[in-house]
Amino acid sequence: MFWKPTSFGGSFSRLWRTLAFRLTAAYASAGLLLVFLVTLSLYLMLVSELNKSTELFLKDKVNVLRTMLGERPGDADGLHEEVVLESAARRYEQFYICLLDQQGKPVLMTPGMSKELDLARIAPLSAAKHGLAFPMTGRSGQAFRVMTAKAQIGESQNRFLTLQVAVDVSRKEELLARFRLWFWVASAGMLVLFPLIGYQIARQGIRPVEEIAETARRITSSHLSERIVTAGYPYELASLALTFNKMLDGLEDSFERISRFSADIAHDLRTPVNNIRGEAEVALARARTIDEYRDALESSLEEAVRLSDLIGNLLFLARTESPLTHLRLEQVDVSQLLEGVREYYDASAADAGVVLTSTGVSEPVIAELDRTLIQRAVGNLVSNAVVHTLEGGRVAMATHAEAADVFIEVTDTGVGIPPDALPRVFDRFFRVDPSRSKASGGTGLGLAIVQGIMQLHGGSVEITSEPGTGTRVTLRVPSTNARAACY
Repeated sequence: MFWKPTSFGGSFSRLWRTLAFRLTAAYASAGLLLVFLVTLSLYLMLVSELNKSTELFLKDKVNVLRTMLGERPGDADGLHEEVVLESAARRYEQFYICLLDQQGKPVLMTPGMSKELDLARIAPLSAAKHGLAFPMTGRSGQAFRVMTAKAQIGESQNRFLTLQVAVDVSRKEELLARFRLWFWVASAGMLVLFPLIGYQIARQGIRPVEEIAETARRITSSHLSERIVTAGYPYELASLALTFNKMLDGLEDSFERISRFSADIAHDLRTPVNNIRGEAEVALARARTIDEYRDALESSLEEAVRLSDLIGNLLFLARTESPLTHLRLEQVDVSQLLEGVREYYDASAADAGVVLTSTGVSEPVIAELDRTLIQRAVGNLVSNAVVHTLEGGRVAMATHAEAADVFIEVTDTGVGIPPDALPRVFDRFFRVDPSRSKASGGTGLGLAIVQGIMQLHGGSVEITSEPGTGTRVTLRVPSTNARAACY
């Protein structure tokens, strides 16, 4: 197998796209840069302090010699001790002094100075420094710092000597060289150590991300119960995990809605379809009279109407549960809305022998709502109440406002609902009395639709009932609604 020139580039490109590699490179680069800057700052500070100490030493020697020549010009012994003997007594940081007369000839000199330094080079180099210390290399390659100055002899303005003071700074240069060597060795070590440490930090940092990804890989349409445990996560990743969990909650809820909707359709569409099929098979089994065919067609038509109503209710219920459904909001007088519902159902209530009434307040009860949907919700309640109220009973509608909410109540004197059935009355296809509901054409979707309409409005629905006494359903609708007015 031959190596391809593009393989390294491709591998590096894939490696660079990984978060661990990028974090490692960032940590290592930042660490190396920081160490380099700190070490460079320390080195420059050390160089500055060493030069400053040497400068102060040279200035101190020049000041001592000027004082001696100016105040004690005849003290030859003291001058000899300062120039000749003191330097010989120093073991480290040797210094040399040379006194030149006005003709440039040496008057007094530290022994060995001419062997260490090229004295002829001092004067040209010092001319450009104007009394400042300057570097100079000795005959044996040592590093020196040299300073020259004029010193007046006694009080005479015309008599002076030239002072040349040189100090050996080789040990200081060796110290700086060792510092530089340590720096490069340490840099080489950190060049290896920092990426390893950075990689470990990066791996620890992205471990929660990998756990989130692993959880995501385990999630399928049939397995949506997985959640990310955020304990111990950093705040940013915990927030991401909580957002992810919230998204999974929404997905699971959506899948449950779809599954429940499919089950509901299969549950309640089967009966009318089977009835229509059975009527057709019976009618075609043998020759029939015209009246028998008419009976079969009427029965099939009745089942078809029931099937059509059921499909319409299912589609409407699905729309009320869709998060994309919006409301056509408008300012509505709820008292007038209830009066309209009463007029619509008054005839059917009269046929059942039930008195239907609506009561409001003296002033209009205004709420921002979708008129059509609220009419349907109240109509479903009235229709249920009329069906389940015995002849001679009453069904009453009323409304009132409290704070920021408007309440609509539908009360009947019907048969009531058993306590064990109350928690389930808003479930789709639930019937307290299945045989009676089917006989009356009920599908078990009326209260589910009412609940869906209330949820769309940001409101709620409550039901209380006492068997043999009656039922009361209360709708709570916010008087103002911030939802978009279009759908």
